[in-house]
Amino acid sequence: MSFRWYPIVFAVAALVLLPLSVLALSWAEIDGEIWTHLWETQLPRLLGNSLLLVLGVGLGVTLLGTSLAWLTALCEFPGRRWLDWALMLPFAMPAYVLAFVFVGLLDFSGPLQTLLRECFGSGLRLPRVRSSGGVILVLVLVFYPYVYLLARGAFLAQGRGLTEAARVLGLSPWKAFWRVALPMARPAIGAGLALAVMETLADFGAVAVFNFDTFTTAIYKTWYGFYSLSSAAQLASLLLLGVFLVLLGERRSRGRAAGASERPRSAALYRLRGWKAGVASGWCGLVFLCAFVVPLAQLLLWCWQRGRFDLDARYLDLLAHSLGLSGAAAALTVAVGLLLAFARRQAPSPLLRGALGLAHLGYALPGSVLAVAIMLAFSWLDNHWVVPLSSALGGAGKPLLLGSLGALLLAYLIRFLAVAQGPLESTLARIRPSLDEASRSLGVSGLGLFRRVYLPLLSPGLLSAALLVFVDALKEMPATLLMRPFGWDTLAVRIFEMTSEGEWARAALPALSLVLAGLLPVALLIRRSAASGVGRNSGVQHST
Repeated sequence: MSFRWYPIVFAVAALVLLPLSVLALSWAEIDGEIWTHLWETQLPRLLGNSLLLVLGVGLGVTLLGTSLAWLTALCEFPGRRWLDWALMLPFAMPAYVLAFVFVGLLDFSGPLQTLLRECFGSGLRLPRVRSSGGVILVLVLVFYPYVYLLARGAFLAQGRGLTEAARVLGLSPWKAFWRVALPMARPAIGAGLALAVMETLADFGAVAVFNFDTFTTAIYKTWYGFYSLSSAAQLASLLLLGVFLVLLGERRSRGRAAGASERPRSAALYRLRGWKAGVASGWCGLVFLCAFVVPLAQLLLWCWQRGRFDLDARYLDLLAHSLGLSGAAAALTVAVGLLLAFARRQAPSPLLRGALGLAHLGYALPGSVLAVAIMLAFSWLDNHWVVPLSSALGGAGKPLLLGSLGALLLAYLIRFLAVAQGPLESTLARIRPSLDEASRSLGVSGLGLFRRVYLPLLSPGLLSAALLVFVDALKEMPATLLMRPFGWDTLAVRIFEMTSEGEWARAALPALSLVLAGLLPVALLIRRSAASGVGRNSGVQHST
């Protein structure tokens, strides 16, 4: 066993524990006036809104994702072959982009209601889009792919045997779904639901567009309104507690259920005919239309009407800042992730696996929570170490850590390390240890072994990991908004500024840029799904 990997893994785990420790220590001093004000004016509403979002989005993504997964995985109907992958495309749409598109499109002064009043009279009004229902609808359309992707994989993994047995026992397809397919897919559905709920709790941009107060917006207002970083950290710790409760519930639920272990099918089980086929095609098509086609078309229209005039030097600066930050984050995160992947391979001890588990915990930390924790830690370091040391050495005596690019990159590293680990570890696991022995017998070892043997074989996983981290960092709003250095605005920050002023059309150009960038990892995801060879119809086993 090689112990030289332990310091690397423990150092990364300590980085993830840093924000958790800072949030816990923030309760050492409590500002009574701020908390009294928060309790009297905001805290009950924040708790109620957050609970409403969790329940509404959780129910919505479960129903939507599971129904779409069952239809595309088990049934044959017109359009299934392309809807199978098209329903993953909403992954490319950031929640805050879909939010301002819906508000701009469906608001009272928006184009849809204006057209309806012209056609049917001035008294016609649609339900208010700036409501709790509007927020829930947007978040459901953005986050249902988490449940859809995992549930679809679980349904495809269920072989034909159990369903055949259920049909022999006289169960209809509907009853077979409820009694056989759904219980076996429950762990996967629960995992997707947990991811969707965590993203809901962590969302900042979408709820800010709707002026719907949650813990993430309260953290931002407490920091920029009251200038109290400690109170913002205390609010962040409450949000983090909610995220951990979601993780704990999902873990316990998964522990009590077992997934499918049959051989995957290569064909659909049911052929839908007549009105059933029409309903299935219409339902899947409607979701795809609302979640991706209509928002993308509206962004293109706004870009042509107004956004193209913002294609200037300022936009190029925003693009350069976004690409530079995201590229640096991808390079740093993939490098650290590769070290951790090799550490797991070379020293697979229980202690090291536990430390790696802590290192992966960063993805569960919302961007706003990370930002506040790192700012609080770096503010303390600046005040107690950097400024005094700089003054003693004859320097300017100014803070260097708070508001630096290094602080923001550290937040990206902690947040997205788990994203990079998946492709890297899966690719590394396919490289046989016998290659090491053969290479050393030929006199190749150390860096030469990595460069000549591992690097060519790891290149697909490295590219996938870098692409995923790059796009996630590109779209990250709360951490970037709170921690960016002065003058380092990005595309996500520009969208926040424009939507805060109700300038939907001017937010379209940076939003469209993010959507197009988000299509890259989604295309990679679709390609991997297709390459698995699961769920591609070559025939149909039953008729309904």
